[in-house]
Amino acid sequence: MSFDKPWELLRSAIELRDREALESVLHDIGPMETARGISRLEPLAQTELFSILGYQNAADLLTEIPELQAAELIEELSAAQAAAIVDEMPADKQADLLAELAEEDAEAILTEMPSADADEVRRLLEYPPDSAGGMMLPEFVAFSATRSVADVLDDLRGRGDEYSDYEVQYAYVIDAGGHLLGVLRVRDLIFARRDAAVTEIMLADPISVEVRLPLADLRDVFEQHSYLGVPVTEDGVLVGVVHRDQLDDAIDRESGRTLLRMTGIAGGEELRSMPLRTRAGRRLSWLSINVVLNLLAASVIAMYQDILAEVIVLAVFLPIISDMSGCSGNQAVAVSMRELTLGIVKPRDLLHVLRKEVSVGLVNGAALGLLIASAAFIWQQNPVLGLIVGGALAINTLIAVALGGILPLALRLVGYDPALASGPILTTVTDMCGFFVLLNIASSLRAYLV
Repeated sequence: MSFDKPWELLRSAIELRDREALESVLHDIGPMETARGISRLEPLAQTELFSILGYQNAADLLTEIPELQAAELIEELSAAQAAAIVDEMPADKQADLLAELAEEDAEAILTEMPSADADEVRRLLEYPPDSAGGMMLPEFVAFSATRSVADVLDDLRGRGDEYSDYEVQYAYVIDAGGHLLGVLRVRDLIFARRDAAVTEIMLADPISVEVRLPLADLRDVFEQHSYLGVPVTEDGVLVGVVHRDQLDDAIDRESGRTLLRMTGIAGGEELRSMPLRTRAGRRLSWLSINVVLNLLAASVIAMYQDILAEVIVLAVFLPIISDMSGCSGNQAVAVSMRELTLGIVKPRDLLHVLRKEVSVGLVNGAALGLLIASAAFIWQQNPVLGLIVGGALAINTLIAVALGGILPLALRLVGYDPALASGPILTTVTDMCGFFVLLNIASSLRAYLV
């Protein structure tokens, strides 16, 4: 079966209103091709897709495709239809999906859901999506410290169907107030005496994380400990469990959003299925600022138009110096963004990062300056021209690399999004500095160029 045009396979099954054929197509093409196929369907066909699948299958589908795309699809349904589908999803997936919707749309869906389920989702939505609370599963298996091993084993067997939906990795021991006391491993339960108290076999003082622990710090916990899951507490009370695969998914989502923000997509989210006005607006919000910043850089050229008129060859090297320096600076920005995400550096490590980048800037600046100086000399047979353009590129590379390294940390320190702001600031500064250095040195050595 060819999957070159999965939307045609989906459309055929939808037109026939053949549920079995539709389920078969979705199974065969897999999640990635499903997301691609659905994005090419007409809105009416997308709505029909959900009505044919039924609530449970539709919920399964929404958990497999990107959350932003799932949110777009849910928005096309009535609140009652959306609530019936969302109610079939795991609580953490419900929260992730509803977090992508406008607040009034999410609340309309929650109002249609059973009150207990809706309250649980509202609680999860209170936590930042990139925190332990925003990623955790609120379903877990916990037992009172007064229980025996026999009680626990009987409970696990008797409620097996219920617990099978919990992704159980460990069981937990809590006191009367719900505070986490210990962790129960399955192997310890199996081999323990049935009359033993759970407190005798539990792992006391377990590693746990606070509910608002950010993504970078949570990643550190999982890297330091080879756990499949870590309990999440709020003021010591056990409120959920975050699993390693949920952390990996969150890191992947954040990496994608960071990339979009670095290229100027406001909010760090865009799909081509979004309305034209939304897509254009998100891009223009950044591009319009860039116009102003580029005018500032162009003003430097205007200050030195006389030397440019006399030595027109300098105009050839202006974009080379600004572009090469910008590339060097963006490399430093990318490394700093990556290390911030991994938690390797913190905003307070600004001086340490500056020292590291200055050393790279000196080496790369000298190497690039020598290359461009050689090219200028070979072309124009003027050693002074080579010295000017080579020196300008070396100096501007050093500035760009140093600034690119510390800019994300400095922006994070003052509360701005480094992924969104670093690029425009770096580009403007490197352009202005490159133009100024080259033209200023050329003006000083004009006699050797004319």
